Amino acid sequence: MAGKREIYLTKEGLEELKEELNVLKLDKRPEVIKSIKEAKELGDLSENAEYHAAREEQGFLESRIKELEFMVGNATIIEEKSTDKVRIGSTVEIRYIEDEDVDTYKIVGSIEADPFENKISNESPIAKAILGKKAGMVATVESPNGKYDIEILEVK
Repeated sequence: MAGKREIYLTKEGLEELKEELNVLKLDKRPEVIKSIKEAKELGDLSENAEYHAAREEQGFLESRIKELEFMVGNATIIEEKSTDKVRIGSTVEIRYIEDEDVDTYKIVGSIEADPFENKISNESPIAKAILGKKAGMVATVESPNGKYDIEILEVK
């Protein structure tokens, strides 16, 4: 069996997962149970589309609840602390050496990654290349599209 996978979350990310879990358990689950009960009352279950749809929804719901419970139970909170080295939780300004473009990313756990918010996973090629490095250092990123170099301009 593989080792336990670390689930890195910010405090806010953990709270969002807990809130979703509460909504699913306290609101959605009773709604689905009610839908199943009402569908059963319609008669023949073998040809009852409402019953089968409700059971399918229940399966998805219970699967998501288990997934959320696992994530909440195994979360490692990303500590917000100042350091000169890139780590999970750091906000990093980088420059792509080849074309001089500059980007700023926050390194988060894979669950919270959102490229539209410039939040990249600690498992992404860029994060893997710069974790543990300091401002002023150059790192080589190994991506599926090939290797390229980036310079770390600032670590917050």
